[in-house]
Amino acid sequence: MRVAAKKAQDNKSPEEFEIRLSGSGGQGLQLSAKIFARAFSDEGKFVAQSQSYEPTSRGGLSRSDLVVGQGEPDYPLATKVDFMLILDQLAVKKKDTAIGDGALVIIDTRLVTDPPKGNFRVLALPLSDTAIGLGNPRVANIVALGAMVGEGNLCSLKVMETAIRQCVPKKFTDLNIAAFQEGLKLVSEKST
Repeated sequence: MRVAAKKAQDNKSPEEFEIRLSGSGGQGLQLSAKIFARAFSDEGKFVAQSQSYEPTSRGGLSRSDLVVGQGEPDYPLATKVDFMLILDQLAVKKKDTAIGDGALVIIDTRLVTDPPKGNFRVLALPLSDTAIGLGNPRVANIVALGAMVGEGNLCSLKVMETAIRQCVPKKFTDLNIAAFQEGLKLVSEKST
């Protein structure tokens, strides 16, 4: 049984779900997937992670998918995404059949001007603007993690912060934790 997007006020996280992180190369999407995978694994969930990116290191399409569940996934690739992040217009397809009905799609308001349309909820947030406000546009991916965890109730905040501390370079730990907290604030402010 799949569970689609839940509000942060629901205190039980989904048991099985698929996540797609998409944007352009250099936006830290592979790091975000690594952080998510660590957090989910630390909570005792099984995680299959795949990635796809164009040969250009910056500016080309970049994507990482995670299939998460209580048991080993039957199929390791995302087929019906429950939670999607889009950090760049480059990653928007006119008709993305991988986005499941009822999914939560979080987009960056500055870099995604024409979001996908379908039977899912689009939440437009100032992810990159928030990162710029923190002094480093490169943490927009971590702001997005906060928004996804806060809105989707994907895992515990403590476990996620621990995963961030374990995966980012030590000298950027405080900045990344602050970015994660700002992402949580973005969704809590939206719901009030």
